[in-house]
Order: sequence, then C-alpha cells, then structure tokens
Amino acid sequence: MNESGVSCSTLDCAAIGETLAVVRVEAPARLPEWGRWLEEIGFVAGEQVRLMAKAIPGGDPMVVRVGQSTFALRRAEAACIGVVPAGALAGSPVDRTLAEGVSV
Repeated sequence: MNESGVSCSTLDCAAIGETLAVVRVEAPARLPEWGRWLEEIGFVAGEQVRLMAKAIPGGDPMVVRVGQSTFALRRAEAACIGVVPAGALAGSPVDRTLAEGVSV
C-alpha cells in the first residue's frame, strides 16, 4: 500500500484492457532521464492509462494508451509507472491533492 492507503502496483504488471490511474513515476537511479521523459509523454499523476497489448513471447514491448496517445514501452520503462485501478483514487488523499493542483 502507498501513503494514501490505496493498493499500488506498476504498469508492467497490469492486465490487458485494465483501466488504471497513474499515481507516480519513479525512474531507476542509474537512468533518471526516464522519469522526465515518461512525464513529458503524458504519464503524470491522475492520468488514466490502459495496457492495450503485450508482445509474444515475453511481453516486451507493451502497447500502452495514456490519455489520447498510444505508445510502445519496454517492460523496464512500464515498471517505473506506479498505477492503481482507475476508480481507486476517488476521494483519496491523492485525489484531493490532484484536485488542488499539487503534484504528487
């Protein structure tokens, strides 16, 4: 669980077709530019995201839809994106923080 009490996972573990909400982007220490890049293409707290497909075999890359854009992400990149089920944020402290315009 994260600090808001909402169970949290990462996008690389999502089920195909599941609608999720981004709660954080956390790049590996050795690749800090990934965090900025993922945020620039739309992976920001509160944004809805959906896993559309995974390559066979191995699931790499993954086809992901965020907002109105579709991207192919490597599993390692998707693992940087913390997500929860889309409805899980409603009324949570994270949701109130987003509504106040403060970055999570």
